Amino acid sequence: MSTSRRTLLAAAAGFPLAQTVLPANAPATLRYDLGLTVIHEGWDGNKCYVHSRAGAIPPFTGGNQSRFPIVVMTTQKHFVRGNDIFDGLEDFRSSDLGRSWQGPVPHAGLQRRRMGPGIEVAPCDFTPQWHAATARLLGTGKTFWYKDNKQYRDSPSDPIYAVYDPRRRTWSAWQPIKLPALPQFKNCSAGCTQRFDLPSGDVLLPVYFRPQPANTDHRVTVLRCGFDGQTLRYLQHGDELELEQKQGDGLSEPSLTRLQGRFYLTLRTVARAYVTTSEDGLHYEPLRPWRFDDGQELGSYNTQQHWVTHSEGLFLVYTRRGVNNDHVFRHRAPLLMARVDPQKLVVLRDTEQVIVPETGTRMGNFGVVHISPLETWVITTEWMQQPPPGGFEKYGSNNRIFCAKIKWNRVNRS
Repeated sequence: MSTSRRTLLAAAAGFPLAQTVLPANAPATLRYDLGLTVIHEGWDGNKCYVHSRAGAIPPFTGGNQSRFPIVVMTTQKHFVRGNDIFDGLEDFRSSDLGRSWQGPVPHAGLQRRRMGPGIEVAPCDFTPQWHAATARLLGTGKTFWYKDNKQYRDSPSDPIYAVYDPRRRTWSAWQPIKLPALPQFKNCSAGCTQRFDLPSGDVLLPVYFRPQPANTDHRVTVLRCGFDGQTLRYLQHGDELELEQKQGDGLSEPSLTRLQGRFYLTLRTVARAYVTTSEDGLHYEPLRPWRFDDGQELGSYNTQQHWVTHSEGLFLVYTRRGVNNDHVFRHRAPLLMARVDPQKLVVLRDTEQVIVPETGTRMGNFGVVHISPLETWVITTEWMQQPPPGGFEKYGSNNRIFCAKIKWNRVNRS
């Protein structure tokens, strides 16, 4: 058995995978231990789970009377012989820090809806996240439209949301966010994005959109929304960010965080990943490509990146070229995490670490969840489509849902 395979299996059994190694000049003393577990595995060769992401209800709040957080992970099945053909959402639930999981459980409010003869719309690319001001688990995502179970090309896309009821263990029916009747909001999405909630309770939700009717490349903006525990309501939006030079279909899947009073936004394009910052979360500095601290480009492209935020440090989770992964679709595995210099906006190469090893499949659709002041998780899924040379069997992939558990040595006060 190879060293990498032995390491993966040991990690999946729950043993620590590694301890972070920071360069001598790295700031402060923040460190973490890393473990890897498997939440679920197995598939029928026809549909596989994808887009697995979780939110956590803190102890003794929001209907959780336990001393442990309740973790609710949503996921959905994808038809592997089609392109973005999704079923409705299901969820798994854990109340013992991921030692055991109940599910999958489908929910009537998170299923496809019939919109006309042969036409259905599905919620997808969903991300649950705790909303502290209302003590609610609020999930956001987007819609995909289908005609005769194939992508409906002339359809709109809407940013959507749903709210979890921990006592009934169910979700409200998904709803589109009601946006102004502006051309940029005729095709708008909050899929795979990472939001930031302000102390006031207002939600900063990054979205991407194609202005209509010109249907130009995707642009990005941040919506400021009010949330009363039931309804997510548009208040305003910020700068409309775009690339001056065309890169595929433009900017998409933005993710937002804040560290020490400053906002950080990471964005996907076909060719590379970009980063920018803001004082208020709405108005941003010029975009710059992600680079390592040695000046080389990060090498992440055509998939999302997300933030792991600790009050004493900022980390980026991403995929990239150049880590013996040319057999992986769009180099979307392994999952890597590295510390970011928040002043220079570069990734510290010496801090880069594999947090989920590659197993032949893509893992680029993932999520980050704050579990406690001492623990953060990154969840991803083996997407069983477009097998690598030699097939999935060569690598042992089996539609596993992985959970990388980051355990901090210092309390996270963010």
